[in-house]
Amino acid sequence: MSPNLILAEEHAGSTLRRNLLAVAGTLLLVATYAALVITQPTNLTDGLGQGVALATFAAYLLAALLLLAAVLPDLPVSTLTLIPVALALNILLGQFVGSVMVPLYLDSIGTVLVGFLAGRRAGAATGVLGTLIWSLFAPTVLPFAAGAALVGFLAGTAARFGAVRRVYLAPIAGLVSGVLVGVVSAPVAAFVFGGTSGVGTGAVVAAFRSMGDSLLSAVTKQALISDPGDKAIVFLIAALLVYALPGRLSHSYEFVRRYKVLGKRGAKQSA
Repeated sequence: MSPNLILAEEHAGSTLRRNLLAVAGTLLLVATYAALVITQPTNLTDGLGQGVALATFAAYLLAALLLLAAVLPDLPVSTLTLIPVALALNILLGQFVGSVMVPLYLDSIGTVLVGFLAGRRAGAATGVLGTLIWSLFAPTVLPFAAGAALVGFLAGTAARFGAVRRVYLAPIAGLVSGVLVGVVSAPVAAFVFGGTSGVGTGAVVAAFRSMGDSLLSAVTKQALISDPGDKAIVFLIAALLVYALPGRLSHSYEFVRRYKVLGKRGAKQSA
């Protein structure tokens, strides 16, 4: 057997293993989300001392690790610095915005940034990990880990199909992504948490409830108002951050090179 054939078989085997890891991580995310919506546990936000909260945390953590394992061979060393920075950015902004009277979140800029640079799997894993770390001192965010993963997945998908090549395309992609994320997050906010954790978004839910809407209807309407605008802003900010990076750094990501994420802009910067 020729060396080239052996290398081709090894590459195919590695690709298959990584795809299986990604599928396993995705299925675990979906299954955990579905279990929360169906069972509607009442003590999920009481901290990790509760069995259901600990089990949810462990399931989401395993899913994030599976997704990272699937994408790790394609990530440059710089990712080891980028992901912790992205996690801190999510938590700091999310904690601040959630405490003021603004019906937005701004807690996924880091997740979208990773999705733009490293792709869907890395973006989804960053979203989950950020939520899990945040939940250690703010347990109310734990149920939203699947929604955070979806944000990262959609950011990677948008970048893959050219949403970062023009500045005006990023907020459009964010607007569409926000609708999908809002639909996914609303049942969790309504059935598991009983509303929403932000001061501003909670005020919107309360307003709809005072008009006679059911909890699910009020939370869904709030999500479809807040999430599209929030994600449009987040995608735009993340795109501007990517543009600000040196070309050599942004093009150290295999995902950016393979899908020409930055288009001609990236080619000029890296030249």
